[in-house]
Amino acid sequence: MSIQDLIKVRQSKIFDQNEISLLERAFNFAKKAHQSQKRKSGEPYFNHCYQTALQLANWQMDSSTIAAGLLHDVAEDTINSIDEIKKNFGEEIAFLVDGVTKLGYLKYQKEENSAKKTKQIETAENLRKMILALSRDLRVIFIKLSDRLHNMKTLYAQPAQKQKQIALETSEIYAPLAYRLGMANLAGELEDLAFPHLYPQEYKWLKENIKERYEERQKYSEKIKIIAAKILKENGIEPIKIDFRAKRYSSLYKKLFRLDMNLEQVYDLVALRVIVKNIEECYAAMGIIHQFWPPMPGKIKDYIAMPKPNGYQSLHTTVFCLNNKPTEFQIRTEKMHEEAENGIAAYWAYTEAKGTKKYEEQKPIFAEKKELTWINQLKEWQKEVANPEEFIQSLKIDFFKDRIFAITPKGEVMDLPFGATPVDFAYAIHTDIGDQCVGAKINGKITSLNHQLQSGDLVEILTQKSKKPSESWLEFVKTSMAKKKIKLSVKKSSQLNKKEMAEFKIIAEDKIGLLKNITSVFSRNRVNIQTTNITPSGKYGIIKISCEANKEKTEKLILKLKKIKEVREINYKIYAE
Repeated sequence: MSIQDLIKVRQSKIFDQNEISLLERAFNFAKKAHQSQKRKSGEPYFNHCYQTALQLANWQMDSSTIAAGLLHDVAEDTINSIDEIKKNFGEEIAFLVDGVTKLGYLKYQKEENSAKKTKQIETAENLRKMILALSRDLRVIFIKLSDRLHNMKTLYAQPAQKQKQIALETSEIYAPLAYRLGMANLAGELEDLAFPHLYPQEYKWLKENIKERYEERQKYSEKIKIIAAKILKENGIEPIKIDFRAKRYSSLYKKLFRLDMNLEQVYDLVALRVIVKNIEECYAAMGIIHQFWPPMPGKIKDYIAMPKPNGYQSLHTTVFCLNNKPTEFQIRTEKMHEEAENGIAAYWAYTEAKGTKKYEEQKPIFAEKKELTWINQLKEWQKEVANPEEFIQSLKIDFFKDRIFAITPKGEVMDLPFGATPVDFAYAIHTDIGDQCVGAKINGKITSLNHQLQSGDLVEILTQKSKKPSESWLEFVKTSMAKKKIKLSVKKSSQLNKKEMAEFKIIAEDKIGLLKNITSVFSRNRVNIQTTNITPSGKYGIIKISCEANKEKTEKLILKLKKIKEVREINYKIYAE
């Protein structure tokens, strides 16, 4: 555990002397600040700070981020303040540490007790802080994710209830966030670390049932790897690397759940990855593999031409290999592989390696990266959702759940939550398209509006100008935007369709011809009476009349009615129907 280890793992760019000096000062400052503290696991507290910084160095972060990783718990857990960090390390590092400290208050709750509402408000506000941090400086989130990764690795030291709460928070907030940032490797690791705490029985079953299959598939993949390298080389392609990866337990369990726990239908239990020099070689390699082994119909996916919403690029194909066994290949360039593993953190490292030193200079690069447009969407969206329960639910569905991407006829990719329908798609394009939607064509075929879209679907929305949204759409739409716009339109439409009604209560001396005199006032003013009710009361009668009339018309009627000699008193009320 030394400063030299931090420097060694950061290979994308050699630190200059000023950066090394900064890291040494941060290392010594944090070590001294935490010197008397122990974690629940019994290890020195500083070890956690060091491991957080080491992971950031592995992600090839800049010196300021790594220094902030070393210092991230100083303001919260020691006598030192943010002002002292600012004084010793400057405004930038103080800003990063302060951002992580504020995110530290996030506690995800899911209990059903009397304090639920208060907890929801607290959770919602802390999630809003996270969104703000995302939009202001992504490095705060990198530090927090690194901090969470090490906390998950030492979760065993916490009480059982705390383990479950932290695992739930990790599974429902941090792992999906890592995935949205394209950090698939981290997302998978966080999910795997949370899985045994949340689903101990399922985890046990999986370990017992999958071990032999994993070992068998790994031996099989070793053979395929040798053959694949040989046939590619014979056809003029020298792969940079061919390896294979076993599917993670948490990911495997999710897939099995969809397949009625049928292990035979999991073709990517172990998938082979072929890393080549450029995009041309990606397509050439897939063609060669298809010539040697027949592809499985419907299992070819081109994420290079059509990247996933989080920026992931690769060619996927499942072929019938030795003994006719279905085997998945993932073919990509070295840069695509790095970004697939570490997402936007890899992109940061790439810009650092090009010599960009100041964060202010990097900011525009981040703003232009299209895979991050969802952060600004998230920032704007959270301003509109006031209800804490709705905010948390919508956040989980709209931004942190599994995603699909569907395509407009113009080739624009729409990023939507899993289970989204053509109506969600229509509202994602424009409010007017959603409001006027009358039907949809998916891949050229007319489909119902409640049809669930799949990734890669080409969607054409059919519209009609006079059309208005149906309230029944609320039963199947998934996105909070669609729900909000439909409710708004239905409410507006219902207000327009409402009739203004007036109800009169007239007390008058009962005389022959009284009712005729009263009703003639209404007919002369072209007002249709809907109901009339007369109740005798001694020498007086109480006449109740309801009709369609606004306030202005009602006041005119009252003036006319008061001119009838027998009328003593008039009361009225106006209401909508």
